[in-house]
Amino acid sequence: MGVKDSRVDAYIKKAPDWQQPILNHIRDVVHEACPTVEETMKWSSPSFQYKGMMCGMNAFKERVMFAFWKGTLVFEEYDNMSDAMRHFGNLKKVSDLPSKKELTGYIRKAMALNDNGVKMSSKPRTAKAKLLRMPNDLSAALKKNKKAQKAFEAFSPSHKNEYVEWITEAKQEATRTKRIQTALGWLAEGKSRNWKYQ
Repeated sequence: MGVKDSRVDAYIKKAPDWQQPILNHIRDVVHEACPTVEETMKWSSPSFQYKGMMCGMNAFKERVMFAFWKGTLVFEEYDNMSDAMRHFGNLKKVSDLPSKKELTGYIRKAMALNDNGVKMSSKPRTAKAKLLRMPNDLSAALKKNKKAQKAFEAFSPSHKNEYVEWITEAKQEATRTKRIQTALGWLAEGKSRNWKYQ
């Protein structure tokens, strides 16, 4: 019998109305696929454990994310954790997720990894994340702010990509401009894009 955690109920209830169906759907599919799963809170987000860490979900301001602890092994086509964690992308509605059958398959694969005691490799990956194409407006803004530019250049490709994705995802020019200004402020302080969650 699975174990539900009242803190997960509170987390979902606190999320914006549009995120709650996504979070509830993920939770329901995980419990159905893995009847003995145990819920807990890790890093202030709901986590699902089965013979160790298995997967977790996060409600951010503009999206929901769902990721597997051993994502690079669940999704063999990815060679780094950052890519594997983004496998489902930025979830904004239930239909952004794969079908229930496909999602169940991934959960069962993650369960099998834990059943077999498979560990994540502790060896550093040799493959580096590919840097996304730098937007001209961000590049120009960085050239005007040496402190922000220095911090940006010191970041790993994955941290650079987080800023690039956030800025290029803006649908309106005003939003994009505001995000660039916010990014410059954070970068000048040496902060990564997701510094609030680290």
